[in-house]
Order: sequence, then C-alpha cells, then structure tokens
Amino acid sequence: MIWAQAHHRVIGRNNDLPWHLREDLKHFRTTTAGDAVVMGRRQWESLPEKVRPLPGRRNVVLTRDPDYQAPGAELAANLEQALALVADEDAWICGGGQVYDEAIDHADLLVVTEIDLSVEGDTYAPQIGAEFQTSEVGAWQQAENGVRYRILTYRRR
Repeated sequence: MIWAQAHHRVIGRNNDLPWHLREDLKHFRTTTAGDAVVMGRRQWESLPEKVRPLPGRRNVVLTRDPDYQAPGAELAANLEQALALVADEDAWICGGGQVYDEAIDHADLLVVTEIDLSVEGDTYAPQIGAEFQTSEVGAWQQAENGVRYRILTYRRR
C-alpha cells in the first residue's frame, strides 16, 4: 500500500489532496512504475484525465456499479476480486480511504509519505497497527514549496 498523509493521518479533502507536493508525486510514479495499482472509483475520478489510466501500470478500479466505465482500467466489484486479478504480480493499493481500511489486513508493505503539515480533511489513512514494523525511515526533506516530508516503509512482522 502507498499513500501520503499530513498530521492526524489526513489523506484527502473533497476527493482531492489538500496539498501539492511534486516530490511525493514523483516518488509515487517511481515506486509504482511497472506494477499494478488498485484504487477505488472515487480515487480514479480524482485523477486528472490526462493521467487516467496511470501510465506504465495495470490499473484496477473498484466499483459496485456494473455499468461504470473506466477506459484503460480493469474493473473489480470488490477488493477480493481486485486482489485475484493482480495475484501474480506486484500491486499497490493507492486509495482511497475506504479501500485502505479494507486492504490493510492484506498488505505486507506500507510506503507512507509523512507530510509535516496541519490541514483539514475528510479522508484518513488507516491506523498502522503493531503487526507492522518500521523497516526504513527516510530523513526529513524540504520540498521545493517549503513543506517538510519524509518517507517511511513498514513491513508486516
């Protein structure tokens, strides 16, 4: 699983990121390149049209609507179906909040960008429980817009 979070685990507001951090977007592209990405319908819709589907990746979109159209992506009715589609390859869960909450029990690896920012939000990252251990903590860095961030990696114990 991969996400960026501000203070208090905020990951979104009004189906968008409440910050802009080019460095994290680049990190996301580099980390997920060549792998499958699994996301919910609202996450898919939050992506700019010019990057849908996310290039260089197999895109799987979760939706309960059998008539939903996501050109360039595969559809799955639920998380289990999505995980079955990508069972033989590396895959990243990349949002949104409900999908993260449901998927964390299936995850072996979490890559989390911590953003040193207090923002209002309506979508939150899942709690990271004791079943995960921090395996790598990146140093705090300053983005070009002045915001501090760091990347943490957690592995299932």
